[in-house]
Amino acid sequence: MYRSAIEQLYKWKEKKDRKPLIIRGARQVGKTWLMKEFGTKAFNTCTYISFDNNKQMQELFSADLNVERIITGLELYIGCKINPSETLLIFDEVQEVPKALTSLKYFNENAPQYNIVCAGSLLGVALHQGTSFPVGKVEFLDLYPLSFQEFIRAMGKDQYVQLLGNGDYTMITTFKQEYIDLLKQYYYVGGMPEAVLNFSVNKDFNEVREIQVRILDAYEQDFSKHAPNEVVPRIRMLWNSIPSQLTKENKKFIYGLIKEGSRAKEYEFALLWLTDCGLVHKVNRVTAPNLPLKAYEDLKAFKLFLLDVGLLSCMVRLRQDVLLDGNELFKEFKGALTEQYVLQQLKTLKDLNTYYWTNDRNSAEIDFLFDNGASIIPMEVKAEVNLQSKSMKTFRDKFHPETSIRTSMSDYKKEDWLINLPLYAIGSIYNLLNR
Repeated sequence: MYRSAIEQLYKWKEKKDRKPLIIRGARQVGKTWLMKEFGTKAFNTCTYISFDNNKQMQELFSADLNVERIITGLELYIGCKINPSETLLIFDEVQEVPKALTSLKYFNENAPQYNIVCAGSLLGVALHQGTSFPVGKVEFLDLYPLSFQEFIRAMGKDQYVQLLGNGDYTMITTFKQEYIDLLKQYYYVGGMPEAVLNFSVNKDFNEVREIQVRILDAYEQDFSKHAPNEVVPRIRMLWNSIPSQLTKENKKFIYGLIKEGSRAKEYEFALLWLTDCGLVHKVNRVTAPNLPLKAYEDLKAFKLFLLDVGLLSCMVRLRQDVLLDGNELFKEFKGALTEQYVLQQLKTLKDLNTYYWTNDRNSAEIDFLFDNGASIIPMEVKAEVNLQSKSMKTFRDKFHPETSIRTSMSDYKKEDWLINLPLYAIGSIYNLLNR
C-alpha cells in the first residue's frame, strides 16, 4: 500500500544535515512496514534490528556509547559490514533499550554519515518516564492510520485521488457517488493497515471487524503490560468512555461521564498515557481565534478523539446495514463518526495544529479551527446535507475571517467568504487554500 509519509523519508535522505529520524505513532499504524519499505527502495542494503526482548542489544548499549564500538557490535550481530553511505539502519521498538535512544546524540555529533531511522510504539510513554533523550539531535515524523486518500489508493482507484488533487470539482461532482461509497467503506474499515489490506483483497466487513477487535484487545493488553498498575483501571475507563463522549450533542470531554463524581486530577495521568501512546487526539478549545492559536488555549476544555474512525465504529458496534442506507451513516451517533473522520484527516496534514471554539455561553461552536500561517480558518462539520447554521454566522459576524470552510455531504461550492467542501475532499484543503 502507498503511504504518503514515504515522501517525507525521501526528503530526509536528501538533506545534507540530516539527523537520526524517529517515527512516532500508535501500535499497528504501519511504522515497521514503512521503515522496511523505505530501506528496500532507497538504499542498497537495509539492516533491521528489533530491540524488543533483545538481550544482546541491551548489553551492547549498556556499556559506553562510543559510536565505533556500537557499529562494530551491530556488524557482529547482523553478520556483515555496514557501509554508512549505502545502508539504512532501522532500530525498531527502540524505547525498550533507553540507552539506544541516548546513543542517537553521539551518532548525530560524531558519525552523521550513518542513516538511522527508529520507531517505537510506546515511545512517548518511555520519554515521560525519564529516559535520557537527545533533545535537538534527532528529527521526528508522525505516522497515523491511512488517510481517506491513502485508503482510496489501497482500493486501486488512484485516478480518484489525482482528480481531487487537480481540484476539478465539476468532474469530481460527476463522480461523487463513487467517492461517497468509498467514504462509507472508510467509516467502517478505517485506516489501520491490516484492516485496509484485508478489505482491499477480500471485501469482507466481518473479517475487518475481527481484525479491529483484535487491535483493540492488543491496546487493552498494553494498558496492563506497560502502565503502572494503579492507573490501569482509570486508563481503561477513560478509553471506553470516549465513544459515548463523542455521541453527545456537545462533544466537550466531561470527566463526570467516566464515573459519577470523577474529577480531572484523578485522570490526568491516564489521559497523558493515552495521548503519549498516540491512541487519542486531544483538541483544545481556544478563547479567541487569534494568531498564534496556542496562546489562546483553554486547557480545561477539550474534545477527545480516537486514532481511527474504523476503531470507533467497532467500539460503537456500527452495523453493516447502515452502510447501505443512503446517507444515514453520516448522521449516525449524532455525527460522531463524521467529526472523528474529519479530525483524523486533519491530523495527517503536516504542520496543521487543530483547535475548536465556543463562545462564553456555549451557545455557538465552531468544530475546528486551524491556521495557515497567515490567518485563522474556521471549519464547521455537518454530518448531512442540511447546511443551516447559526454558529458559523455568529463567528463570522464577530471575527470576520477571510475564509471559512463548511464540510458536509453537499457538493463543492465557493461563495464570497464560505467554501462548501465535500467530506470526501477534506484531504485537499491545502491545495484549496493555496489556490
